[in-house]
Amino acid sequence: MSAAKTPAAIRPGAKASDEHFARPLIALHWLIAIAITAMLCIGFYMVGLPRGLAFKSSLINFHKSLGLTVFLLVLLRIVVRLVYGRPPLPPMQTWQRAAASITQALLYVGMVAMPLTGYLGSSFNKFGTRFWGVLLPQWGWDDKALRGLFFGIHGYLAWIMAALVVLHFLGALKHQLIDRDGLLRRMWP
Repeated sequence: MSAAKTPAAIRPGAKASDEHFARPLIALHWLIAIAITAMLCIGFYMVGLPRGLAFKSSLINFHKSLGLTVFLLVLLRIVVRLVYGRPPLPPMQTWQRAAASITQALLYVGMVAMPLTGYLGSSFNKFGTRFWGVLLPQWGWDDKALRGLFFGIHGYLAWIMAALVVLHFLGALKHQLIDRDGLLRRMWP
């Protein structure tokens, strides 16, 4: 390993594995990761269920509540990240740094856009959105075309988010198993 690629290049006397995210960011990362995985699984499962099924209605309401909870956690995470910052990345190739930055930015965009499009789609139907049983303000009216537009965007974003989550996961595995640069430990409790 050349001098430019050593972990000490991050900060004199530091190793990449010594650089951790702040504990609140670590907790939010894993909580959001678990919730998004559940959201994607529930979402992909429930779209295949027949209409009128009572279980499907319950699942949709749970999905909406969990999605809005994730949205609030993501907003909190953005604030916490602005307050605490993040540790520097270990030395890596330029394309890897760019791929990591782009993937992370797209994940943040998706984590905000997914619940917004879901909420807007729900606002254009007669049922509205319940957040853990509390009916939220309805920003629209019963409009099949607008509901279809927002739910269509929501569905496409779900596939994009699933791909980004897999890419993020594979990138973390690469750093852990191939590069062995301690990157994963930065986000481990």
